[in-house]
Amino acid sequence: MLKIGVLGAGHLGKIHLKLLKQSEKYELVGFYDPSKENAKKVVDDFGYTYFDSIDTLIDAVEVIDIVTPTLSHFDCAKKAIEKGRHIFIEKPIAKTVLEAEGIRTLANKHKVKGQVGHVERFNPAFTAVKDKIHNPMFIETHRLAEFNPRGTDVPVVLDLMIHDIDIILSCVDSKVKNVHASGISVISETPDIANARIEFENGCVANLTASRISMKNMRKTRFFQKDAYISVNFLSKESEIVRIQDAPENPDEFAMILKNDEGIEKQIYFENPEVTSNNAILDELETFADAINNNTTPIVTLSAGTEALRIAQWVIDSFKSEKDVNL
Repeated sequence: MLKIGVLGAGHLGKIHLKLLKQSEKYELVGFYDPSKENAKKVVDDFGYTYFDSIDTLIDAVEVIDIVTPTLSHFDCAKKAIEKGRHIFIEKPIAKTVLEAEGIRTLANKHKVKGQVGHVERFNPAFTAVKDKIHNPMFIETHRLAEFNPRGTDVPVVLDLMIHDIDIILSCVDSKVKNVHASGISVISETPDIANARIEFENGCVANLTASRISMKNMRKTRFFQKDAYISVNFLSKESEIVRIQDAPENPDEFAMILKNDEGIEKQIYFENPEVTSNNAILDELETFADAINNNTTPIVTLSAGTEALRIAQWVIDSFKSEKDVNL
């Protein structure tokens, strides 16, 4: 079992602590939180071991789980990496792309592994179909949430849309060519609603919408590719695949057949892949343990986290300038 410590015992930090305590791949050594009042409550309520400084916790473990506010990600990661500790770091990887690249460079220099907490990669609705997504040419995402004051210190792009940016980048094997976006502040000081159009060099286009002041929650992505449409509902954890193939000579009487102007007949097939229930946060933490133990590449690398942040920042820059950002 890998000895692990958690930096940050806020809402998400408490979830990580609970899951790491249950995990058979980690030994939870303890946690650090700058708020002594909060730390005392966590100790009293759950019995986890509290360390009074970041350095003493880092010295006691092999892996550091960084669940602190984004502003402190770089400093925490730097301390851990320079002492040879592997790092799991919540999304976004850092405050700026420069900091993210610094984390990646340090990890390479000290030969430690890192994984970024883009948890939707482990959503069972996505994992059920990810191997079916091949060269999508149009992608549409909607990530809508009811208002929650927690997280409004950053634009909705870094709070919500970055999840979908990471998913899209993991599915499109091409560089981003152009970004155009708009964002509106309604309640917060930073944009609460945003829409972005991301164009790739291979011709793929992704249209993303994110809102944190909606009347209902929605987390849905649709992939359109040659002869197939794939829908992923990250919220209800359901997936659907609609395929279009050449119609057989003698189709079933209930078959859905389409005929084009040239007289070519196509049959539509519907498929609902089996979605296996899981705890996505536990999965992302435990697959990172596997990557360390087996010396393999983590599923969401520091490079992937950096690229997601880079595109997110381009989106923000685009609606700040109200112009396209050509990359």
